[in-house]
Amino acid sequence: MADNNKKFSLKTLGLLVGKKEVDIENVPENILTIAEVVEAPDELPYLLETIKSMQIDDMEKFRLVLLRVQIDSMLHMNEDIEMYQKRLYVSQVIEKLLYGEILLIEEGKEEEKEEEEE
Repeated sequence: MADNNKKFSLKTLGLLVGKKEVDIENVPENILTIAEVVEAPDELPYLLETIKSMQIDDMEKFRLVLLRVQIDSMLHMNEDIEMYQKRLYVSQVIEKLLYGEILLIEEGKEEEKEEEEE
């Protein structure tokens, strides 16, 4: 479970909630858990059960949290390739864990998949 005493960057929390101005007091616990793995991707293996058992009220809205991380990671990949690849990976693993599939597939990978099916 995410520790409420942990400190997360406002930029990360803003990305996750989809707002530039964040009311820190009203960030849901499940968003704090995702913030923990986005900021420290190597923690993902230890938080899988927590993530899988999270209480999520609106699954479609929550998926947008993960999509925002994926889009942000792709947009900033050239700034710090290792960090943003890890963020992209953990957000995709979480999406696969919770939804069974990844909504955003890189263009090249989708074309390869279509070619294999033919």
